Amino acid sequence: MTEHKNTPKSASTIDETIARILAADEAAPAAELKADSFAADEADFTVQEESQRRSRILGDRARELSGDETHTTHDGEQYDLFERRNLRRVEGLSTELEDVTEVEYRQLRLERVVLAGLWSGGSAAEAEYSLRELAALAETAGSTVLDGFIQRRSTPDPGTFFGSGKAEEIREAVAELGADTVVVDSELAPSQRRGLEDIVKVKVIDRTGLILDIFAQHAKSREGKAQVELAQLEYLLPRLRGWGESMSRQAGGQVGGAGAGMGSRGPGETKIELDRRRINTRMAKLRKQIAAMKPAREAKRANRKRNAVPSVAIAGYTNAGKSSLLNRLTDAGVLVENALFATLDPTTRKAVTPDGIGYTLSDTVGFVRQLPTQLVEAFRSTLEEVADADLILHVVDASHPEPEGQIAAVRSVLADVDAHEVDEIIVLNKADAAETHVIDRIMRREPHVAVVSAHTGEGIAELKERISAAIPRPNVEMELLVPYEHGEVVSRLHEEDAEILSSAYEEAGTRLSVKVGPSLAAELQAFQVES
Repeated sequence: MTEHKNTPKSASTIDETIARILAADEAAPAAELKADSFAADEADFTVQEESQRRSRILGDRARELSGDETHTTHDGEQYDLFERRNLRRVEGLSTELEDVTEVEYRQLRLERVVLAGLWSGGSAAEAEYSLRELAALAETAGSTVLDGFIQRRSTPDPGTFFGSGKAEEIREAVAELGADTVVVDSELAPSQRRGLEDIVKVKVIDRTGLILDIFAQHAKSREGKAQVELAQLEYLLPRLRGWGESMSRQAGGQVGGAGAGMGSRGPGETKIELDRRRINTRMAKLRKQIAAMKPAREAKRANRKRNAVPSVAIAGYTNAGKSSLLNRLTDAGVLVENALFATLDPTTRKAVTPDGIGYTLSDTVGFVRQLPTQLVEAFRSTLEEVADADLILHVVDASHPEPEGQIAAVRSVLADVDAHEVDEIIVLNKADAAETHVIDRIMRREPHVAVVSAHTGEGIAELKERISAAIPRPNVEMELLVPYEHGEVVSRLHEEDAEILSSAYEEAGTRLSVKVGPSLAAELQAFQVES
């Protein structure tokens, strides 16, 4: 295999990838267009129109990892980010050492990948956005994207997903570029993955496997690691495959001639069956561990409900700026990185409205198109935090070329965890980098929208006011006369779960008009007087 010199960096690589995809579309035979809609669409494009479309796409690049990663004072010291970047894979370095003294400084060479996607419906722009997102996922997982292909086809090929002709084209690109992995922008059946690997002669992984790999890299808490491992094992179980005699029958039948001898006759069991049994046993153990962690989180949630503490959950597409927004609102110091799925473990912090009402603000795992069902099920216990919230801040990257697609993808996952009926505010983040007409378009479609920039602080004050108006507030009005010797009661009413409307000092004590929650109202009955 030959290797290209001067391998381009990630940004220019994606541009060249899209150019190659469009060039390949021009040369693709009409026979590959299985659906009549595709054939009609092909006929509508002249060479000049196709050239204009290519210029438009390359001129208005939609990179998932765009944006400035400069941190603000609200992000804190970012020690977690420093730790994550202490040992990074770097382009061009090999794992082979010429001098044993270099062992302490060894870094792994970036994996070299080729992308491949299937355009089976929707517009050309949607297919291109999906491939760019796949490129960003691959880079986040630790790889260099060399090239990409999109095949226009109504249904996937049952044997190789792409068909023999496109699979052979991918094999030639892999050999020419020196790639070691092909990443497919969909979930492959086990037979399709094996069929494609037999042709391209390198490792093939699908979109689901890639996302699971990123989750495995970024999970830090004990619960997060257990949830990711469970999702990986559920994905792996139907994809176990044999490798010749290593997976053959271990015993059984007339095995004396094979060297097993007496005592080994019987039905036997293959190694792949042993592996399946071990995986099922491990999955059962992980489910028990996750279930054992659930009561602690439920106890905290029940305590907040008992004390009538409003809860606000931050949800949204990955890399939309959820952690940055949490840091801006609470100075939480959560890790902020310009990468997909940078933070997985939920973080809850205390916050206060401008008029002094306390509430909790919870950051959650990000979503993405075609989020693997294994992850939704494994993280269901974590996502319940969103379903039980009083308000959802749905963070959207306003600078993304297709924000409506992000909104639809997030809402589909929220519906899966029964969180679609919770009150929602669309928070258009990165307003400093967004187009005005995009913001206007979304504001016309959505009833509750706040435009902010977590980086510059634009719109944060208005968002706090919106949160204050949307969360449940103390609703029991009381007129109290608190004797001076019970100053602790007055102090209690100045906390964040009560609202003092007026106060006056009389001879018998402090007269207060207050709004409190039901539980606190029961405690204050002894001091209630007629208004």
